[in-house]
Parts: sequence; structure tokens; C-alpha cells
Amino acid sequence: MTHDSIGSFLDKAAPALAKAPGALVFAEDQVEVDTTLAHALKLGFGTVALFADPDIVVAEAIAPRIQRIDWDIHRDEAVQTAVNKVIAAAPAAWLHYCYNAEYLFFPFCETRSVADLLAFHAEERRDAMLTYVIDLYAGDLDRFPNAVSRAEALLDRSGYYALGRPDPANHNHPKERQLDFFGGLRWRFEEHVPWTRRRIDRIGLFRAKPDLALREDHTFSVEEYNTYACPWHNNLTAAICSFRTAKALRTNPGSRFDIHSFRWQNSVPFQWHSQQLMDLGLMEPGQWF
Repeated sequence: MTHDSIGSFLDKAAPALAKAPGALVFAEDQVEVDTTLAHALKLGFGTVALFADPDIVVAEAIAPRIQRIDWDIHRDEAVQTAVNKVIAAAPAAWLHYCYNAEYLFFPFCETRSVADLLAFHAEERRDAMLTYVIDLYAGDLDRFPNAVSRAEALLDRSGYYALGRPDPANHNHPKERQLDFFGGLRWRFEEHVPWTRRRIDRIGLFRAKPDLALREDHTFSVEEYNTYACPWHNNLTAAICSFRTAKALRTNPGSRFDIHSFRWQNSVPFQWHSQQLMDLGLMEPGQWF
């Protein structure tokens, strides 16, 4: 179903979002839009909504299974505005948001649904889940000039680190249970990435509530949502495997001609399986066995 406004979408979708987790996909271009939507549907999201310009094409087999909203994705705060409108209209709904060519993985997602995941997470009294955005990239940029190839995707097996997140309201002392995470292409090619865009952490799964708001830096207005674990033990985390940074570095004129390969000694093929991400320490099963 296609909606000409986000209001029309929310009028029809809010009851469904209250019953099953929803995925909000923001298409910046045509690259891998169909596979991103298909992946979200496979994970078991009850509502999959595509926010995109009208000229973005969706495969006929997928189009009837999604909600489509005409949206100017390139305007300032486009994603932030849309997510916050959905939060306000669907309090208590579990939501995931991502861009095209991004794929959510969580522990054991091959045999368990996203509803199973979030039911367990809620039982642990958690309303948000940390997701690491793990860069994917093609190994051969001559064959894949936009750095996107699902069949030959690579990722970094090491090079990730975290720093304490300073609290300006408390003399810049580190915030409790909050860290800024770095790594991947944004770390290796940091000269091409503004400092404010180098973090790879995102609260990619969360439960809407009144007065909650997504901020420009992908954190939330409720500080507990930005924590990586509860005070008493480690919690589940997930990963968003993303071609977005590689695609941007190969598209932007300032970096395109300086980067001839993303390969390095720690590049490994991506197996498209949650076990690889857990083995590499890129997500945490917590107490969920």
C-alpha cells in the first residue's frame, strides 16, 4: 500500500504496530532496496514501511507486503522526523529503523524471529537494544564500483574499539553504561569522515513511549535507551550489516578517487550468518541461549 503522507500511513498502521514489531526502511537510492525489505520481512517484522522518493522502484513480489510512504529522504532531519512521528503515534510499539543496503542480524536469527528476540528482551526489563553498524564492502571495486556486492561482501574482523561517552552536564565525566564505538571503514578512512559521523553504534531496536525522541546523533532523549546493558548483567546486542558507508565513500567526489580498495589484512568474507558475528564479538547473546 502506498501512502502520500506519513499521517495516512500512521492512521492505518498504528494498530498493527502495537501488535507486532515494525521496521522503518529509509531508501536513499535504488541500491539493494528489494533485498533490504525482503530481509526485514524474513526476520518477522509485522509491518515493514519504506520511506522513499516516488521514483524508487520496488519489486512486484515485495510491493504488496510493505507499506510505502512518499518521503523526501534527502531533506534535513528526514529520518529523525519520520521516526519521531512514528514514536508519537504508536507508543509501546517495538521499532527498528535502517537505510537501504542495511541488514539487521541478532543472535540465532536464522531460527528465531524478531518477536521472540524482543519478548525476551522485554522480560529483562529492557526497552532498547544496542546495535553495532558493521561495514560491508565489495573486495573488487573495478567490478563493483559502488562497493556493493552481496555475493562477495567482506567485513573487518578486527579494528573495533570503544571510548567512554562524556557527559557535558557532569564535567564531561563518562556516562554510566554508555560508550562511543568506532571501527570499520569510518575508522580506516577517517580522513574522509567528519568526526560527528564516525561512531558505529545505533539504538536500532527500541520500544516507543511518550516523550521519547530520536536525536540527530542516533541517540535517544531517554538516557537509559542509550546504554549497552542493564546494571546487573550483559544484555543482548545486535548488528546492522551495512554497505552504506562503503557506498558513500565511493560516491562522494571527495573520497571516490582516493580509495582504490577497501581490502586490508583483516578483511574476511561475510557469511550472512549470526554465528560469525558472535564469534567475532560483534554482537552479544547475553543470557539468551
